[in-house]
Amino acid sequence: MEDSKGRVCVTGGTGFIGSWIIKRLLEDGYSVSTTVRSYPEHKKDVSFLTNLPGASQRLRILNADLSEPESFKEAIEGCNGVFHVATPVDFEEKEPEEIVTKRSIDGALGILKACLTSKTVKRVVYTSSAAAVSATGKEDEVMDESSWSDVNLLRTSKIFGWSYAVSKTLTEKAVLEFGEQNGLDVVTLIPTFVVGPFICPKLPGSVGSTLYFLLGKNDPHSYQQTPMVHVDDVARTHIFLLEHPNPKGRYNCSKCFATIEKVTEIVSAKYPEFKIPTPDSLKQSTGLKFPDLSSKKLIDAGFEYKYGLEEMLLDAIECCKEKGYL
Repeated sequence: MEDSKGRVCVTGGTGFIGSWIIKRLLEDGYSVSTTVRSYPEHKKDVSFLTNLPGASQRLRILNADLSEPESFKEAIEGCNGVFHVATPVDFEEKEPEEIVTKRSIDGALGILKACLTSKTVKRVVYTSSAAAVSATGKEDEVMDESSWSDVNLLRTSKIFGWSYAVSKTLTEKAVLEFGEQNGLDVVTLIPTFVVGPFICPKLPGSVGSTLYFLLGKNDPHSYQQTPMVHVDDVARTHIFLLEHPNPKGRYNCSKCFATIEKVTEIVSAKYPEFKIPTPDSLKQSTGLKFPDLSSKKLIDAGFEYKYGLEEMLLDAIECCKEKGYL
């Protein structure tokens, strides 16, 4: 089975999306090199990756850090595709936005330079975020790929997650520009709220935010309305864009537009044992309103979503129960 479909690299392999992409790639017969950040003070447990079917023969795990772009060279060597998923996340704003953004851009461009020098990488799929599309001040519009978040608006409004949104917007612009200027095939994938099961040990932020009313968390970014997508559809989209004969530019990845009322209605019907806030109390919540994102470009390219809102929620809840979060 070694290299039956060739070798690809996934940066940020211990995260929610990165680990699920690795799971899918191994199932599809790829060999995978993945990067994880090294923590000198404690060894990271990566058994949830090494225990995946096919991992013992076809998964290599290497240390790399966005602060040291050169550190990705070894993982990229010999690969024909790269999924750049790793990203600095600092919702608590422990560091200035300029530092987070610089690390994100420098890391991404370092990875793209390593792809050029490898002479083997045919395409890079960069994982962006709805945060790079939706912060325009127009929450009632459906956004397509021509929409970009307004960095000046983010810096002045300082809404929750503004620093992350700035770094994702400017990094996505930088990777697309680098690809054009250097003849490297770069496409970007823009997932919305990613929901569903997870193999990583830590509760993913988007799952925690989606199910905040169950997990007893006073979540700072609880929502009134947001577009959502199943994690497996996100992983499948990454692979679809790698294998597509001629993808171009940006692709929104969003299955449905969900309101908190609809989410709690589905969960209440399936789990009557859970204590869930009433629709009236939810209407009074000050949760965030995110605009909807259109997936027309992705669907027109031939991608088919497999999961609806109910499957996203039930898969996430069952996984949280298994892992002791519920």
